Amino acid sequence: MSVFTYHLVKTNYFSALRILLFPPKQKNISGLIHAEMMTAMTLGSPIFSPSRMLVRQIAVFAQWENESDVDNFLNENHFGKILAKGWHTRLTFMRKWGKFNKFEIPDETLEFENPDSPVVAVTIARMKFLEIPRFIQWGRPVEKLVRDHPATTLSLASIKFPNTVSTFSIWKTQKEMTDMVHGHSKVPKPERHADAMKERERKDFHFECTTLRFKPISEFGEWNGRSNIIPNLKHH
Repeated sequence: MSVFTYHLVKTNYFSALRILLFPPKQKNISGLIHAEMMTAMTLGSPIFSPSRMLVRQIAVFAQWENESDVDNFLNENHFGKILAKGWHTRLTFMRKWGKFNKFEIPDETLEFENPDSPVVAVTIARMKFLEIPRFIQWGRPVEKLVRDHPATTLSLASIKFPNTVSTFSIWKTQKEMTDMVHGHSKVPKPERHADAMKERERKDFHFECTTLRFKPISEFGEWNGRSNIIPNLKHH
């Protein structure tokens, strides 16, 4: 069964721009099914602010044939060695909504044995240009909801020009995450996510969009001085 990874690394401007403008050829990376290489962003911050676009911070979401391919990439590949200096988590697919080309996402849904186990959510979409202002109007309140939620241990957004946007969040338990999605969280204005979903059903913002839910297997390294970001997990 394939394994997904999510990587975060801070590098210098030159290195970051080179990765984004001239990404490594994916067909040359053994065992890689697909990867999206993006610039990290701060959830909920003003759209045109320095904190929104964190140019030196690279986020990579990837799917691999198996974990040994991930190890080989991080140890042997030039780009992999850059990513290895940051933080990453390895993920087992659980369920999906929507679709996104290039990733080989299974159709079956796996259930968590334990609703109190941690869960990782990744959303990735290709935007319709004319819908971006509307998407921002509805999306920023949701970003703030996720960013400030007491049940997330890490949450951020990322972007790849011209029109790929993504979010990544780690939740202490599956139940707290699903409560947020359905508007049942005990936080101010808990219905923000549910309202945005209704608006998307009324008129879609995207050409393609998927939300994926994962069970984290392991985490490596540190991010912003933090390690052990995912609760109850083996760390390396």
